[in-house]
Amino acid sequence: MKHLPKHLRPRWRYLAVELESWPDERIDSRSFQRELWYAGQNLLGDPGSADADLTVVRFAFADGRGEAIVRVRRGETEPARAALACIDAIDGAPVGIRVRGISGTIRAAEENYLGRGGQDSDERNVVFGNEERVAVLRDGVGDVRLDEAFVGATDLDYDLV
Repeated sequence: MKHLPKHLRPRWRYLAVELESWPDERIDSRSFQRELWYAGQNLLGDPGSADADLTVVRFAFADGRGEAIVRVRRGETEPARAALACIDAIDGAPVGIRVRGISGTIRAAEENYLGRGGQDSDERNVVFGNEERVAVLRDGVGDVRLDEAFVGATDLDYDLV
């Protein structure tokens, strides 16, 4: 079977996406892809979802932070951004999603918007609510572990031990 000529091949755009959740949550590529498809179908309908052709190309998630690259047809980036904004949980885990940028190639999206450096997270003991607790700290904000869950806090809400 012959390849299509260059002018007939589909054109793609790549969305660099940042994900954030609680530090103990486990999210994988398959569950993120499933939620993305559901969000696309619910918001855009079947024809709009097929036009956007939302596909997760790269995915990494650990310690409550993650990155993904989502492939979208050229001209469908705004509907794709809207579908991503509709995702509030993945497999029952609350998640925050932010589109860092849009690029024409995977490599440019990784280099310009995802920056493989990442943020450092540090687990420390803090005083929160007049009790000593364990917290995961990142850039002046922290996720303080309560009995079975986490609560988000800024550096003004807790004291380091």
